[in-house]
Amino acid sequence: MAETAEKKGFFQRFLDFIEKTGNRLPHPVTLFAILAVIVIIVSAIVASFDISVEDPAEPGETLEVLNLLSGEGIEYIFTSMVDNFIGFAPLGVVLATMLGIGVCEQSGLISACLRGFVLAIPNRLITAGLVFAAIMSSVASDAGYVVLPPLGALIYSALNRHPLAGLATAFAGVSGGFSANLLLSATDPMLAELTRDAAATIDPEYAETMNIAMNYWFIIVSTFLLTIVGTWVSEKIVEPRLGAWDGEFRGELEQITATEKRGIMWAVVSVLIAAGLMSLLVVPEWGPMRGEEPQAIVESPFMESLVVVLLILFFIPGLVYGIVTKETRNDADVVRQMSDTMASMAMFIVLAFTAGQFIAYFDETNLGLILGIYGGEFLNNLDLGGFPVLIGFLLVTAFINLFVGSASAKWAMLAPVFVPIMMQIGFSPEITQATYRVADSTTNIITPLMTYFAVIIAFAQQYDRKMGIGTLISVMLPFSIFFMIAWSLLLFVWVFFGWELGPNSPIYYP
Repeated sequence: MAETAEKKGFFQRFLDFIEKTGNRLPHPVTLFAILAVIVIIVSAIVASFDISVEDPAEPGETLEVLNLLSGEGIEYIFTSMVDNFIGFAPLGVVLATMLGIGVCEQSGLISACLRGFVLAIPNRLITAGLVFAAIMSSVASDAGYVVLPPLGALIYSALNRHPLAGLATAFAGVSGGFSANLLLSATDPMLAELTRDAAATIDPEYAETMNIAMNYWFIIVSTFLLTIVGTWVSEKIVEPRLGAWDGEFRGELEQITATEKRGIMWAVVSVLIAAGLMSLLVVPEWGPMRGEEPQAIVESPFMESLVVVLLILFFIPGLVYGIVTKETRNDADVVRQMSDTMASMAMFIVLAFTAGQFIAYFDETNLGLILGIYGGEFLNNLDLGGFPVLIGFLLVTAFINLFVGSASAKWAMLAPVFVPIMMQIGFSPEITQATYRVADSTTNIITPLMTYFAVIIAFAQQYDRKMGIGTLISVMLPFSIFFMIAWSLLLFVWVFFGWELGPNSPIYYP
């Protein structure tokens, strides 16, 4: 690290402790295998107590812990292992997207564009631009996890800055800022429907007046706040802690040649043509990939196919650039470019196998859901009332997020419990959802149960093969802490002044 032990303050020493402790853990592949075994054993122990709870998402149904050491559980372990690997959420997304990105990278397009970007923009704006772009990437759902962190590392490397700082900064923006944006994304209707259903149990008429943009004003302001905070944390805490980069992946800030400029120009033309043609699939009323009104674009087959869209939008300009610059001369070159990219993802594929088992076992046993329900009941039984219950809900959600990765699964579990509770003490469903979004996003970046955590480790190990979970968490923890503090303060200021969270979306329930 850049600082000597004598100069380090308490916070840096704390991060050192997290890093050293975490790095004593086994290799991430082995660790996820051990965690899967632990889940199997814990499921047997908890199931022996016959613990069950009512499922808030399905009234009348009960949730029980599945004992993975029972006959049924053992059958599940053996019959689901391949499906758990193939069904590991990031696997298909990452590999498919990387096919397109690989052509872009291997042909030299990404390198040329990054050099042009770095040479054109003032260095003081690089970090802020990266954080902002990462936050905005949530419009493309999970694709930002695959695209932005490795690009962030490349940008920093081109500036002779530590590439892991660039990767961490982008990951913080994508994951920690997932619920902030200047535009509505697929997250908004997904959460809004669950919120409306929960609100309807108390007041069906009020639920009918709610809209999917119920947090829109709040997430717009949040985007700028998190950009400022993320930039400060990256430049003042994370990058100084990592120190100077002395690895082999150092970028070259060479001027763009005339051939490269011509290649970039035709690549831009090709991607604009491709984007225009694909827009015909969803923008016109007759578009075959258009959804049903009123959210015909936000909730559409097109938005569900963004991985394929990104694959195409990377592949086409990469191919055109390679042809123009003569880096790609025939189909064999294209196949080689994609093959080389897949070879670089070998570690991630191995990691996906054990991580997929752990996450699938944890979901199948219902341990996370039951923990969340007990947490909700605990908070309800405290009977805090008013503002303290809002803070309590935020903290409980942040804690549960360490164990339940899926945002939709968590909200399906928590909304039926907390939305009615908040309405009964005077808080609107809209503020309850906004609070959930703050807590859910800010702890995403420090939990290994977040499905893309394994992806980030795989990307990081391309620069540092010894990168462990401890190092990654110690790098990401400052983002999580300061995002949580700043975003929570913004939320509380919003509540204090009683501002609308979105169109016709009050703080208080009448």
